[in-house]
Order: sequence, then C-alpha cells, then structure tokens
Amino acid sequence: QVQFVESGGGLVQPGGSLRLSCVPSGTGVNIRARARAWYRQAPGKTRELVGSIVGGTTDYADSVKGRFTISIDNAKNSVYLQMNNLRPEDTAVYFCNVRTFTNTYWGQGTQVTVSS
Repeated sequence: QVQFVESGGGLVQPGGSLRLSCVPSGTGVNIRARARAWYRQAPGKTRELVGSIVGGTTDYADSVKGRFTISIDNAKNSVYLQMNNLRPEDTAVYFCNVRTFTNTYWGQGTQVTVSS
C-alpha cells in the first residue's frame, strides 16, 4: 500500500519556525512522483494550496511567499515544508500531496498552531 506519513506539526509562537515532513511508507518508497504540493485547511475555511514543486520549479501562495520553502529528497522520495516567521493566520491542518502519472496521494494531515 502507498502511504505518505506527515510529521513536524505542533504549537509554535508567532515568528517561530517549523519544518513539516512527508515521508513514504510501504510501497510509497517506490513511486515516481511528478509533482508535490502542500495544502492547508484552517478552521471554518476551505482547503487552500500553499505551494508546489514540479520538476525543479516551486510556486507559492502569496500569503506564504518569502516565508515558506518546499524541498524534496529524491533518494527518500520525501517532501518537506520549511515554515519561517509563522503567523497566527498560518494555523491550520497541513496536508502533503504527491502526484504520479496515474495516481494522487495525500498525507494524513498535521496540525500547526501559531499562538502566543
């Protein structure tokens, strides 16, 4: 079974940093990803695209540009989201998304809470 497991969420003060990981388990270690992305869903809001990486090209939502960075580790088939200078409005459940030529996979979600 293909599964991507997220970790790294938690409670952080405004201005702090967190690094989210999205790591394959099971047969997920063998898939060939075409694109990766991070989404988030805040309470009472719809899920929104935070950023994506396709090939070597990254793209970010305006709300996180300059603060968040997506990276990948091809050897581990993992994707990461480095979040700096966090704000209370960044509070949400964050989901990784991995797309192959034929399938799309989601992480289980990890809670990020930014509060003093």
